[in-house]
Amino acid sequence: MASTTALLRTVADKVDPQHCALLVIDVQNDFAAPGGFFDQIGADLKVVQQERVPNLMRLIGAARDAGVLVIFVQAIYDPEHLSDAMRERNARIGSELPRCRSGSWGAEFYRVAPEPGEPVVIKHRYSAMVGPELPELLRERGIRSLLLTGIATDTCVESAGRDAYFRDYYVTLVGDCCGAATDEDHRGALKRFHRDYGPVVDADEVISAWRSTVAAAAKSA
Repeated sequence: MASTTALLRTVADKVDPQHCALLVIDVQNDFAAPGGFFDQIGADLKVVQQERVPNLMRLIGAARDAGVLVIFVQAIYDPEHLSDAMRERNARIGSELPRCRSGSWGAEFYRVAPEPGEPVVIKHRYSAMVGPELPELLRERGIRSLLLTGIATDTCVESAGRDAYFRDYYVTLVGDCCGAATDEDHRGALKRFHRDYGPVVDADEVISAWRSTVAAAAKSA
């Protein structure tokens, strides 16, 4: 049976606080801070640290002001959580440095933090949609549309967006609030995402839409 729900066609439709959630994915020391895992393997983190995370911090603040649900996703990759396939992949590419271990500095959030009442979803795979926690949370909160931010654009952010799209969520990637190990990886992910899953926007576009929605609500109150 065809859906009778109106399509969310515009950015303003997709980011409406009534049905949108902002996912902050893996913004953790191991993927963003000096001395973390990404830094140790030679990733260029300058843009992430100087531009992308500050943009994300602005976006999180605007989301809270607009009443948008902010969900923090935290990767935990303790040895007992790694599958045989994950261990084989790490060995094959020579990437066996520990990362995001429970209770470690590397697993802590980098310059962002949930406020009281904001959910933190723990994941053990690239995609936050693997396992019941995030899908159940989205269903309970009546979420139809996801704003995707975080690290890394081409792995965990893209994976969550792809899997959410397959579960029939609208997905929008905030390109200047994401980062990857290289600019090439980041830009390649943006191109794929726009083509296959959902629009790629910037923080200012989203914040402007939220401010318009808040202003309209205040005017009609």
